[in-house]
Amino acid sequence: MKSAAPRDLRSLPRAEVDALVARLGEKPYRARQIFRWLHQKGAASLDEMTDLPAALRARLGAEVPLEALSRAAERRSTDGTIKWTWKTADGRLVESVYMPEPGRKTLCVSTQAGCAMGCTFCMTGTMGLVRNLTAGEIVDQVARANRRLVELGEAPGPRPLTNLVFMGMGEPLHNYENLRAALDVLLSEDGPNFSNRHVTVSTAGIVPEMRRFGEETDVKLAVSLNATTDEVRSALMPLNRRWPIAELMAACRDFPMKKGRRITFEYVLLGGVNDSDEDAVRLSRIVKGIPAKVNLIPYNENPGLGFLAPAPARVEAFRDRLVRANVTAVVRRNRGQDISAACGQLAAEGGAGDPRRRGEDDTPPLTGRGSAG
Repeated sequence: MKSAAPRDLRSLPRAEVDALVARLGEKPYRARQIFRWLHQKGAASLDEMTDLPAALRARLGAEVPLEALSRAAERRSTDGTIKWTWKTADGRLVESVYMPEPGRKTLCVSTQAGCAMGCTFCMTGTMGLVRNLTAGEIVDQVARANRRLVELGEAPGPRPLTNLVFMGMGEPLHNYENLRAALDVLLSEDGPNFSNRHVTVSTAGIVPEMRRFGEETDVKLAVSLNATTDEVRSALMPLNRRWPIAELMAACRDFPMKKGRRITFEYVLLGGVNDSDEDAVRLSRIVKGIPAKVNLIPYNENPGLGFLAPAPARVEAFRDRLVRANVTAVVRRNRGQDISAACGQLAAEGGAGDPRRRGEDDTPPLTGRGSAG
């Protein structure tokens, strides 16, 4: 089994940077300088930290490495979406997607190389799980994107991005510790200082970690529901065999709704699979009583997976039935389809045929009932 990638300087929380600076015998203000260079200015190397003495930079480099993601590919859609493929220090490829809208510039962030969830309609699911990303690799997607957007003239620096959604490659709550550490940095006043209201984390429904996530963070939660019966959801999302719909919805009802939170339910509409009027009626009953909205996502067709997008009229009829049942429901516009950057289309490692896709998982197994395999 391949070991986890080592933590680098960008992965360290502020308290550990403080401790590192103290151990090196430096004055405390150096920790803030280092942290701001990393997370406000997005320094890619220690050499960029020009107001730190060269001797201190050398000692820092000897203590803990600083690695930045390199840009392996960049593709721009006709709708303004940009998909970046990043390469990690050990050669893994992960993707993140920039989605500009009036008054909002959003980055879709990955938390794993590949994914262990095996959702049958998702290209990332064909990869299997290669490894978790470190907190530094998660955070650095934001830093590299901000820098690149400034270079491209998309917005003034140093932080063009306004919103983050953790809906890229991987299941965020399956990499909980690194996700949590990354959120601490991204919300920090000495870091990028994102508002908790502008950060959303998506999950396929790892119930125990949902409860923990709700208590330990203030950011928003999105739940990928995608079906209204256990039979269909288990076929689409093997995780449902461990935590079926009733357990998942109980966790949603128990989720702390502090600071004006509400849950977003993501529902990918698959033609002839989960898009009937009966599904809409069941969905309205399932979410009843939960402060929530439903994002309806017409399926982005992926060759070889065997699913079709529903007709536009079916999508509208599904939404209208939810609205008549007093459910807040919107149809999410698909972005970046022409560059395979839309929901469910990220597969940087090459999909099912990639020889690296199995056997290198450094994450603990999921716990719960039954089997997801």
